[in-house]
Amino acid sequence: MHTVFSDGELIPSELARRALVKGIEFIAITDHGDFSNMEQIIPSVIKAAEKINSLDLGVKVIPGIEITHVPPQLIPEAVVLARRLGAKIVVVHGETVVEPVAPGTNRAAIEAGVDILAHPGLIAPEEVKLAAEKGVRLEISGRKGHSFTNGHVAKLALEFGAKLVFDTDSHSPSDLMDMDMALKVLEGAGINRDLAMQIIEEQKKWAKELLLGG
Repeated sequence: MHTVFSDGELIPSELARRALVKGIEFIAITDHGDFSNMEQIIPSVIKAAEKINSLDLGVKVIPGIEITHVPPQLIPEAVVLARRLGAKIVVVHGETVVEPVAPGTNRAAIEAGVDILAHPGLIAPEEVKLAAEKGVRLEISGRKGHSFTNGHVAKLALEFGAKLVFDTDSHSPSDLMDMDMALKVLEGAGINRDLAMQIIEEQKKWAKELLLGG
């Protein structure tokens, strides 16, 4: 999800509150970043997350970053910097069909070992196979436009055994989704209901592990 630290509409506290009302237990704040702003965004989100997580509110915040439109050659360096700054989850903005993302971004992100390759567009089969081998999660997106290729991503992920993750990619309050809508988006990508539930439950388990990891 995104906040005012990039192109989102809400500060972290309001985003967390609105997510809680939607029944969301965990949110990852991964604002858009490159070498110009990661050193400001990540520590700020970490500070907000620590304050929110110190209370038993019913929602927990995972601080991260979405490396966005960084040239593929620089993605490994950006990933290292993000982790050094304390990002618990590192996402790369993949080759969505609705933006002019540089060719080679998907492969560079996978080779760099990011946590999530977001909206990877018409990702190649060999890249999906590599993602499966490296444990990189591929996004099924709830975001308009980015979701155009959800079916393609899901089909190849299931074929090659790559991990899938559902993200709302929220920028505004209207982007937040409850469980029922999240499951509908996954089903719309060609994933049966039982598997969709498994994907959501695995995400919850992973979120807990990320938070316990420090």
